[in-house]
Amino acid sequence: MLSSVLIPYITKKTGKIIINTGNDYVIAVKDNQPKLHSHIKRIAAMKKPTSRVIETERTRDRFTTRVVEVFHDVSGIDPEWTGIKSLIKVERYGTRKGKKYHEIVCYISSLICTAKEFALGIRGHWGIENCLHWVKDVVFKEDSSTILLGNAPVNLSLIRSIALNILRRNGHTSITIAQRFISHDIDKLLALVE
Repeated sequence: MLSSVLIPYITKKTGKIIINTGNDYVIAVKDNQPKLHSHIKRIAAMKKPTSRVIETERTRDRFTTRVVEVFHDVSGIDPEWTGIKSLIKVERYGTRKGKKYHEIVCYISSLICTAKEFALGIRGHWGIENCLHWVKDVVFKEDSSTILLGNAPVNLSLIRSIALNILRRNGHTSITIAQRFISHDIDKLLALVE
């Protein structure tokens, strides 16, 4: 399992800070980094991967095949991306609720791992994404917050995380139901932190 940080988006400067503090990263490269994104796709189309794994999963309404390929040819990457040792291409295709889908997500990493190890780390990250970030974005409406000045956004994000952890620690698996249960009842709310 990867012991690095898997981050949905960071800048070159943040990547350098992560490396300079003795840590590693796995970073999703999206269309907001167009040169890097197209370079990884080009490498994946032209070169043979160092490592490759194919996994298939079937759940109630979803059938997914994931192909994870790792490349160690990092030539042509902007040297300001400190510490890059691996390029990772994850291709997902299958059906969701009877509809076909196909997506490709690219990553860069300061680690040299097998495709299986990267696949486990990336899947683990999506578990966190679904359990934490999705709840903060959808249930707590973090993304639509109009509080943008100074340290307030970070402070409120920490408060949301603390609230989420308190609710989960008290056995609430559905945060929406928990909010409804404790809304406007100070005794129930205080019982959570006793």
